Amino acid sequence: MPDDARTELITDERALAAQLFNDAWALLEQQSRTADEEDRLVHQAHASRFHWDNAGGDQQRAIGEWQCARVYATLGRAEPALHHARRSISYAGRVGVADWVAASAEEALARGYAVAGERELAQDARDRARALAEAVRDPENREVVLADLDTLPIP
Repeated sequence: MPDDARTELITDERALAAQLFNDAWALLEQQSRTADEEDRLVHQAHASRFHWDNAGGDQQRAIGEWQCARVYATLGRAEPALHHARRSISYAGRVGVADWVAASAEEALARGYAVAGERELAQDARDRARALAEAVRDPENREVVLADLDTLPIP
């Protein structure tokens, strides 16, 4: 495949990954969802993550795993939420990934533990996330992560 055709394919795949992410996020923000919408939400999050594997880097993979974790936590499914949160953490720790991504990954882990009823583990992950968020250099990114932390269903 010629380089310009590969570049175009990657650009299209990035656009698709981003669109799927945004569509999943729109469903996440809905107050209620039908069973079909819940299935669609899971599929969109996974499809976005899949396409980032082909057209993104470790930061996009970490964010995709974070979204999958958030979807499953929102749906009350602890085991896959924890699995994807741990995957997000593993990608977030790699070279070149922005500092706020690690804080978000820990937030996802806290959310997964909360859904699992593991209060102490959820609090520990939340505390790690808060410490990481406080160290985020960009104030806008720091505020986004801190706002997510404020929505955690743990005392």
